[in-house]
Amino acid sequence: MHKGFPLRQALLAAAVTVFGSTNAFAHMDWCKSKWGVHDEIGAANLLSPQLAVDAAKLVKSGKVYSLAVETNSKTPAFGPRSWALAINQPGQVGGVGLGHTKTNYNDDIYMGYVGTGTQIDGLGHIGIDNVYYNCNKNSEFVQANGLTKLGIEKVPPFVTRGVVLDMVSYFGKDPVPEGTPFNRKEIDGQAQRQGIDIRKGDVVLFHTGWVDLIGKDDQRYLKGEPGLGKEGAEYLASKQVLAVGADSWALEVIPFEKGVGVFEVHQILLPKNGIYILENIRTSELVKDQAWEFMFTLGASRMTGGVQAIIHPVAIR
Repeated sequence: MHKGFPLRQALLAAAVTVFGSTNAFAHMDWCKSKWGVHDEIGAANLLSPQLAVDAAKLVKSGKVYSLAVETNSKTPAFGPRSWALAINQPGQVGGVGLGHTKTNYNDDIYMGYVGTGTQIDGLGHIGIDNVYYNCNKNSEFVQANGLTKLGIEKVPPFVTRGVVLDMVSYFGKDPVPEGTPFNRKEIDGQAQRQGIDIRKGDVVLFHTGWVDLIGKDDQRYLKGEPGLGKEGAEYLASKQVLAVGADSWALEVIPFEKGVGVFEVHQILLPKNGIYILENIRTSELVKDQAWEFMFTLGASRMTGGVQAIIHPVAIR
């Protein structure tokens, strides 16, 4: 596991520069949910039986696509995240079986950061000046033993239309180079090339070829990435999408665009609009089959008070 991250020191320094010690977000209208003061699920309010029925209509061949990478101790992750697995056999030291039938069993213990591998960022993940989605203040809901609001257990199952945009095709480079942003021009341009549109309640995925660097060039994988730009994030928010994801570890373009704050795309999507972020999504098979739209399903682990979840999203067409 990579213990460090080349941009980490620069990011922290930039955070101080951008936000300083002043309260730049004293006016709180930006964080209010359109679904009311008690809302904790954001864009998931868009989910409906009709969205599920419409998504099911996209299934023609019944082909199922796994959209997750494997998670293990070698999975590159944003520092200082690390991950490990331990297998034990309680009460069976020395190979002893249990009872007269000599029953054996294995248990597993996961140790490390949930934000490793294919993951969903919950609404309690990113804030702005210690304020999170729906004006929840850090001091009022973030506890060492779990979030008391915006926990990952609140996220309902996703069944909706998914679309993938092949940015490798758009830019003609595989992978798309780090530092390449996708904004409205690029999003609309590739959607038009593929003959699809982006609709309310969609899950929008970007294919960049970046995840294919895992195991081949982990250092480059973590040093930067192509991804969603600030204007692109605002554009997708105006489209009222449910979630945005990519085959990269942070979704947004790194290095950040000139004048854009530290993980500001995350801020636009999560605390400002309640739109979920999906990271390290495997999109190559979808692109190979030109499966531009599909039924998207996802059920996040319901760990009470959790911030993120390791996920296994599935596309069906």
